[in-house]
Amino acid sequence: MAVGTRDALIKTAENLMRTRGYTAFSYADLSEAVGIRKASIHHHFPAKEDLGAAIVEEYIERVRAEFGRIELQHEHVIGRLEAFLQIFRSSSDGGLLPLCGALAAEMSALPLSLQQLTRQFFAMQLDWLTKTLAHGITLKEIPEGSGAKHKAFILLSILEGSCFINWATNDKDPLSPSVIRLVVNNA
Repeated sequence: MAVGTRDALIKTAENLMRTRGYTAFSYADLSEAVGIRKASIHHHFPAKEDLGAAIVEEYIERVRAEFGRIELQHEHVIGRLEAFLQIFRSSSDGGLLPLCGALAAEMSALPLSLQQLTRQFFAMQLDWLTKTLAHGITLKEIPEGSGAKHKAFILLSILEGSCFINWATNDKDPLSPSVIRLVVNNA
């Protein structure tokens, strides 16, 4: 299978996971969307779990790279957090749920490897947010309040939750960056 085909499979399957959920799409759906036989998909991803793991692993690496980009482009904590919010807004604007949020909604139905990757992804986000907020507290850019870890949890909860509410209500009202200041100054 050409690299382009593999990438097309991963991209299409990720889109299906973020619009239907992991359990709600099949290799038949993927075969039809990409225009290849199911056997070709099975040749490179013997089980749906293998495909799901490849998607989440690649997504984690993309987000990790995005964190690096954010840190290079934004010196101050508020700018970094607003850039983080933009990741969620881009997904929502594209009609997609956050990938690992969509997976978390199906956690009990996921294979163990995907459960572990989903937990790993949330931990990575919370760690980055906690580190970013702690840095802002140390530099006195934001008040300590309830602490960096608590602020990180609240912020990630609001961002993930707002995507699900917009999805369920079909509301296209994006979350305002003012929520960043609300959380960091009041939590």
